[in-house]
Amino acid sequence: MKRTDFPKIHFYDQDFVDIYDKTWNMISGSLINPENNKFSTDGYFVYPGEPAGTITQPESLSPETPLILDQFETIFSSFFLVYSNKNYEPEKNLDFFYKKQEENGAIRWKYDLRTEKPILDSENPAGVGIPLFAWAEFNLYHKSANKRRVKENVPILLAYSQWLDATFKKENGLYAAPVTATGMYNSPRKGAYYTVDFNTAIALNCLNMSALGDILNDKEMSFQFKRAYFSLKTRINTLMWDNATGFYHDLDENEQKLPQKTIAGFWPLLAEIPNADKADALIAHLSNPTTFGTDHPFPTLSADSPDFDENGNGFCGSVYPAMNFMVIKGLEKYQRYDLARECAIRHMYFILEALSPADGSKGDMYEAYLPCREGFAISKTNPDFPRKRYLLTIGLSTIALMIENIIGLAISLPRKTVDWIIPNLEIMGIEKLSLKRNLITILSNKSPRGWEIQMESEKLYYFTINILNQKKKTLPIPSGKCSMLIDKI
Repeated sequence: MKRTDFPKIHFYDQDFVDIYDKTWNMISGSLINPENNKFSTDGYFVYPGEPAGTITQPESLSPETPLILDQFETIFSSFFLVYSNKNYEPEKNLDFFYKKQEENGAIRWKYDLRTEKPILDSENPAGVGIPLFAWAEFNLYHKSANKRRVKENVPILLAYSQWLDATFKKENGLYAAPVTATGMYNSPRKGAYYTVDFNTAIALNCLNMSALGDILNDKEMSFQFKRAYFSLKTRINTLMWDNATGFYHDLDENEQKLPQKTIAGFWPLLAEIPNADKADALIAHLSNPTTFGTDHPFPTLSADSPDFDENGNGFCGSVYPAMNFMVIKGLEKYQRYDLARECAIRHMYFILEALSPADGSKGDMYEAYLPCREGFAISKTNPDFPRKRYLLTIGLSTIALMIENIIGLAISLPRKTVDWIIPNLEIMGIEKLSLKRNLITILSNKSPRGWEIQMESEKLYYFTINILNQKKKTLPIPSGKCSMLIDKI
């Protein structure tokens, strides 16, 4: 397979296809081998930035250029690198963190790739990051079916989970970690001691560790983590949920709810923490223009907050692709596929607008965007914000959301299943997506006989199609080419 053989997508809006292709082509300029200081397709995926948000070119990359591996970026980037048809390695950055695990189980949030030393600061002396490694590994398993990797890495993740418990778990069963551990560096969360996102991430870690235990047929591990998940779920629902605001809030040291509504309040959707009523109230905020239903979904701070900034100003209102990915994946957990797709498409149009501004100026793909109009976010105090061509998270929107929510494909290699949720009959699909030595193509087109789905595969798999929430059917798809008429389903 050539290095240029990425999966090809089909969509009625060619701009979406172009930005998808452009992202894959740009990623090679962010993979760096620190040993020879050169861009390499088998290098580490980092942001080779210089001051003022500029991009370092290959010929000008100096040995002093900072190369920092960030735990949050590493985990989230794995969710779109899995679609590269093995042109890029989603595991490489993750494995770096695992190799740096300390005797007590600690894995720090950032490392200097040149010295391989952890980066610590006074606000986060333990160097803890938001704990999502198990979530990333569970996703990798379903995209690669590599059970050996799960078996090799579970001991690392077990030791990491034990370190989290020993270091941050309090007597009330909640976890207290610095706000900076969540990456929301300037979010107005003064007084936050028990943060909703860190505690939910711990719950999500437990849920996925239980699932990894099931994969290994380790019933004891699965049970222990499931029990820990339900225990933390109960505490989050009891202490952090506010019926009056219909939202999850941070707590101070005395377990009192803080008033701010931040994007962190949506993490519980991803961990399936709210019941149906709570989920409805929480999801309603995403369509409410006075809170999180701004023109560009979704701001990192509620629009009715006194600290909300229409210029974004970091986590005072900017729209971040990683946070949008988290919210949209949370919507999926509650089968809100239509809203997830609608918001993904709106988000993509704003990314396109910033890439090719209407005024003819030179655009790019950015770390963060404005919440109420087109363009990139602004900070009066930080000239380096937002970073340009910030592919470490922008690929979540232009690749992962494009495949999973806009086209609507959900793939599991161990189960040999491909689910296709089509809210509208449109010309779209994917071509030559590698499923572990099996290239598949799934396309919908309008033929003289009506809407038709054309498929091609080298091996058998099971295909579930869900059309307009009105027709749903699972069929075994044989090797070779075949097609089906939607009217006949």
